[in-house]
Amino acid sequence: MASRDLTGLPDSAELSAPAPRRGRALVIVIVAGVILIALAALTGRLTAPVITLPSTTSADAGFARDMQVHHQQAVEMAMMIRDRTDDPKVRQVAYDIATSQAQQSGQMFGWLASWNLPQYGEPAMTWMTRPALDGAEHGHDSDEPAHVPGEAMPGMATFAQLDTLSNLSGVEAERMFLELMIAHHHGGVEMAEAILARTDTRVVRDLATSIEKAQQSEIDLMEEMLAERQ
Repeated sequence: MASRDLTGLPDSAELSAPAPRRGRALVIVIVAGVILIALAALTGRLTAPVITLPSTTSADAGFARDMQVHHQQAVEMAMMIRDRTDDPKVRQVAYDIATSQAQQSGQMFGWLASWNLPQYGEPAMTWMTRPALDGAEHGHDSDEPAHVPGEAMPGMATFAQLDTLSNLSGVEAERMFLELMIAHHHGGVEMAEAILARTDTRVVRDLATSIEKAQQSEIDLMEEMLAERQ
């Protein structure tokens, strides 16, 4: 019969016996935890939303390319009038247009780079010939003539008009600048409305909405300024 001390407790051999079982239990808990972590990570990968970047022929890419060109001409005209007038109001409008549209051009350049797309692609206006998304507002009358790929973007001044502006000064230069920029802004608003009808991309929608609101506000201001010079 196993010997026991006077307290009735088991001897040292009996105390050490459960140790292997405790070790196995600990291993099981650790393995189970690792499995749960792995399953959680796998589930996260399976349920995470898949981000699809715009393609080079998408409306997003076409808008980013064309609107950069459109903005660059606005910046060019704004800098031209600042050298041809001393009117502080005209110079302030020109400065605001130049700085805001240069910054927006940089944003659109950055989009294309982040989407791994070239800065040049399809002929201008191609993206505007594509159908709008289901349920989207077109932003213009349905009887408006269809856009033709490769033709000038809406509102763009001709080379002859820019050459004329470059040879004017004072009120004559101010008047022509306002006429050209109002038409240019109307074209920019049309392009912004067109992309809003053709994209679900958040950054594109945000910028297009900003362009639409800002340029419409500037149109209203420039129309008042032009009326003062008639």
